[in-house]
Amino acid sequence: MLTLRIAILGIGSIGGMLLGALADSGAQLIAVSRGYMASQISERGLTLNTPEGTVEHFPSELFTVIDSESGPIPLHLANSCDFALICGKSHSTSILAQIASELLSEGGIAISLQNGLGHSEYLSKKIGQGNVLGCTITHGAWKDMNSVHWAGRGNIILGSLEGKSPSSKINDFISLLESSTLSPKWSEDINKEIWIKLLINIAINPICAITGLRNGEILMQDDIWNQSYSTMLEASIIAKASGIDIDDNDLISKLKLIIKSTEKNRCSMLQDIMNGKETEIDSLCGEIVSKGEYLGIQTPLNAMLCALIKGIETSSKVP
Repeated sequence: MLTLRIAILGIGSIGGMLLGALADSGAQLIAVSRGYMASQISERGLTLNTPEGTVEHFPSELFTVIDSESGPIPLHLANSCDFALICGKSHSTSILAQIASELLSEGGIAISLQNGLGHSEYLSKKIGQGNVLGCTITHGAWKDMNSVHWAGRGNIILGSLEGKSPSSKINDFISLLESSTLSPKWSEDINKEIWIKLLINIAINPICAITGLRNGEILMQDDIWNQSYSTMLEASIIAKASGIDIDDNDLISKLKLIIKSTEKNRCSMLQDIMNGKETEIDSLCGEIVSKGEYLGIQTPLNAMLCALIKGIETSSKVP
């Protein structure tokens, strides 16, 4: 197997977890970040707290760091990457897609691991559908100032937007993920998987962001659990109306499994609220409300959570 060069764009919680998980894989890793995180990885490397409780430190020599705010991509890295993993927030997709297009070699593949819908389609317009894979990730992670916490193991599901089988290069990438204990799977219906991830995010993220709960605490209070799965099932009506074949009982089982496997995790939206940052609520509940309006289907639970999160965002900006 040839040595793969992989760029990870957006070194937040998930991007940092992937960077640490792949650090010993033998791949050449390019970390695209900005500001404090870019300088920290360049100077001190990356510290990863694993789900099993061990702490691993990876020296800076293992990574090539690009500060996305420092100017153009270095010429020696342009058009050199086999894969570009986009891990930034939904509102950064256009910027990260441009950087990915500059880093990828001819035939290189872009993969969005972001929350919400439409990211793979955006990348397809920028890079070409044949050079984009759909993807979902259910590993749980959070980040503090000095390290990344891999809070719960999940999986990574990949699939072709064109319904094709994986190429030899993609199979090499899947093998790399497997050897790095990231539990990859190949899906013949990646669009359905992306919808399922959206629905599960809707059940977890806004509830935890509003209440301050960790993922596992959702199951400890009946009223919170009822709100969580009810909001998800309301959103599943929109999924079905959009042509996605989803079984609600299966959805609830998957939701419980993910909550339990990431029980100690602070979800990304809660982290954003705690840090006074813009959330991805528009890409989650907001997307459901928008599609519901187009389809003529009311989505009051999702609309309520969207409004509440927007209110919290506004209040955090008030001096």
